[in-house]
Amino acid sequence: MRRALAFVELLRPQQWVKNAFVLVGLVFGHAWREPATVNAALAATLAFCLASGAVYSFNDARDAERDREHPDKRGRPVARGAISRGAAICFAALVAALALALAAWVGWPAMAIVAAYLALSAAYSLGLKRVPVLEVAAIAAGFMLRLLAGTLGIGIEPSRWLLACGFLLTLFLGFAKRRAEIARLAEHAARHRAVLEDYSVGFLDKAVALCAGGMVAAYAWYTMAAETAQLHGTGSLALTLPWVLLGTGRYLVRLRRRGGGGDPAEELLRDPLLAAAVAGWLATVLWLIG
Repeated sequence: MRRALAFVELLRPQQWVKNAFVLVGLVFGHAWREPATVNAALAATLAFCLASGAVYSFNDARDAERDREHPDKRGRPVARGAISRGAAICFAALVAALALALAAWVGWPAMAIVAAYLALSAAYSLGLKRVPVLEVAAIAAGFMLRLLAGTLGIGIEPSRWLLACGFLLTLFLGFAKRRAEIARLAEHAARHRAVLEDYSVGFLDKAVALCAGGMVAAYAWYTMAAETAQLHGTGSLALTLPWVLLGTGRYLVRLRRRGGGGDPAEELLRDPLLAAAVAGWLATVLWLIG
């Protein structure tokens, strides 16, 4: 039983909230009333949950020795010895195959997108993660593939504004994570993640501010664009902007003063105000366009 739970832990189900990006197109594409499209979106989301779980398993196997020296990661299954590296790699391959099979059931575009995500993740693990800035862009690209899986992958035309806002949001969260890691690990940061040696706190603060400002500006422009009002049948989406500002500001507070910002999923679960901002934004969006 413990071994089975360790394999489930390898998949990091607490991180699957990130795959909600797949469902964004369902909302903004006004497709939630179409049962077949909803089923396809849910299946694509599950496929990404499995694909991301496979990536986590592979990374845990590769990074086990380094994880044993990390204050938080040393409790992961491979690092603590609950699962061998070989078993973790085999499990990752099996779960990746299941993800591709499920995506193929949705359709070949969804399967191609999941395959691209797995290839990008492998490239990241094998080298891109050591290249400053590019490694954060690669993570953001992974989230863009989630958005595309929930749009192109199920037959919904993706919005250029949706992709721009999503890319800036994930760049913001990526640079914030690096900033949090430097603050958390101090002089030992480069031992646990080599690329941190190439970053400075000053650069990361500027990168976080730039991406946060760009994200809010792009979203504000989107809510007030004439094409947005025509698509959604309302010119009032600007009412959702205060929630975006609240969530962004709260995340910055967590990053700079509360020792947070290292993991968006955990921040969402730990901070009631941040969770309220996300819930308020979603509820307002659904009320206005639903």
